[in-house]
Amino acid sequence: MPKVKLTDLALRDAHQSLFATRMVTSDMLPVCDKLDRAGYFALEAWGGATFDSCIRFLNEDPWERLKKLKAALPNTKIMMLLRGQNLLGYRHYADDVVAKFVAVAAQDGVDIFRIFDAVNDPRNFQAATNAAKKTGKHIQAAISYAVTPFHTIEKYAELAKQYADIGADSLCIKDMSGLLKPYEAYNLVKAIKKVTELPIEIHSHATTGMSVATLAKAAEAGAEILDTVISSLAMGTSHSPTETMVEIFKNTEYDTELDTGLLLEIAAYFREVRRKYKQFESSFLGADTRILVSQVPGGMLSNLESQLKEQGAAGKIDAVLKEIAVVQQDAGYPPLVTPTSQIVGTQAVFNVLFGRYSRFSGEFQDLMAGKYGACPAPKNGDVVKKALEALKMDREITHRPADDIPAEYGKLEEEAKKILGSGTVSAEDVLTYAMFPKVAPDFFKKRSQGPVSFKAESGAPQAPAPAAAPSNAAAKYVVNVDGTSYNVVVQPAGTAVITAAPAPAPAASVPAASAGGVVVTAPMAGTLIRYAVQEGAQIAAGDTLLILESLKMELDIKAAAAGKVHFLVPLGTQVAAEQPLAEIG
Repeated sequence: MPKVKLTDLALRDAHQSLFATRMVTSDMLPVCDKLDRAGYFALEAWGGATFDSCIRFLNEDPWERLKKLKAALPNTKIMMLLRGQNLLGYRHYADDVVAKFVAVAAQDGVDIFRIFDAVNDPRNFQAATNAAKKTGKHIQAAISYAVTPFHTIEKYAELAKQYADIGADSLCIKDMSGLLKPYEAYNLVKAIKKVTELPIEIHSHATTGMSVATLAKAAEAGAEILDTVISSLAMGTSHSPTETMVEIFKNTEYDTELDTGLLLEIAAYFREVRRKYKQFESSFLGADTRILVSQVPGGMLSNLESQLKEQGAAGKIDAVLKEIAVVQQDAGYPPLVTPTSQIVGTQAVFNVLFGRYSRFSGEFQDLMAGKYGACPAPKNGDVVKKALEALKMDREITHRPADDIPAEYGKLEEEAKKILGSGTVSAEDVLTYAMFPKVAPDFFKKRSQGPVSFKAESGAPQAPAPAAAPSNAAAKYVVNVDGTSYNVVVQPAGTAVITAAPAPAPAASVPAASAGGVVVTAPMAGTLIRYAVQEGAQIAAGDTLLILESLKMELDIKAAAAGKVHFLVPLGTQVAAEQPLAEIG
């Protein structure tokens, strides 16, 4: 029997870390037979950011991905990463939604639920753990690792005992930023082994260059399972190479007994697949020791870099990395793992672009108000006060946040029926809508077109084919070029004719700006998702007018003056920085 078992992350965390979670299922299935024969403890293949990426960027149903992978991997357990009460979204869900999600995920193919909470609040494990117990599947409770004055080996051992007591079958030390040093790993595993006999799995990113040594020392201390990734998707912001760890342990008491020859075949396959996603590659491919200060997780690095490019602020990445450390301290040192990594990271971007705490995301306000649970350390009181004032709250929440959320699955099901125009909807579609209510409706409309595809020659995504038009009819498209939309009509003969530029707004008409009004512009690129007041409403300076989704967070756009508001952009519009959104006159 192998003394150390390996979980390979090629199907989830590797491409999330290296190329923004863009790998499509059709690039996974051809190698599944070899993956299934390799002898892994498990394959991490679902959860994390894959669900979001499937519907937001790939036009792919994440539930269908899970079912296909399960069918293609009959002999290997599929692991998913579940964010406790957050599931896969950026807010806490009611307990009935958590229970339904876990039940459906187990039914569709998940064998191991790796459950974690961003602030390590055991109360946020309760609903997901209870639900997973009912399915009979393996529950792995993960400790989100951070290096702060408030995160000590003693505290981590105490957490491990609490997680064991709530029903975990195994434990995971989740080192999302590559901060776990080899000798610290040894001491941490030894400390946890003193309080529980549960198997321990180590998850450590390669970002800072320490992960191979960290895994080796953790195994020496008694960790039974290690997370690795096939070499062609390893290192950088990803993880230690599977083949490397196999060879390190070969002919020792920790021998994994995996076949290096078969692993090399798997590596060769993914080496070719990776070429298709070159445009999404993170520039952080070596060891980046700045992360020892900023503590940014691997997956977040590539996303931050991509998001700053979208905002025309790619040159500000170093300033953002430094600001993240400030925001993390002010927020009470939450470990930087989804969703707190995104919340803290986005707030750091806002601070760099607009001035420190001059703008809050809605999610950062909620974090400061205790809506995500108890953070490890006291928060900056001045920032908490500003957040509570914005939320019109008197004090921070100190109880389990989900206790304030009434059952909501039935309501979400009715909303999904209306969106899909059907009297019946699958549980999978209800849950997709629940996770990402702003993205799911558009995905449902386009789903029948099938997933995008990528080609190695350019790495550019190939859009799904549009529905066929009558052979004698002109095809009409709206094409976006550098942020401006144009109407393009393709005649039957194949000639493209560009008509009015720019294209009119795709929704109901809105009033045009008039001379002399105060124009409210978008502070950054994003999508207009909600009006906070009615068209023509009389508002006061400082009132919230609109909600912009940017960097996956919600940003309130406030009035700079008093007067009547006239909206200039329809809901659902993708807007550029400085684009006029409303006029106050």
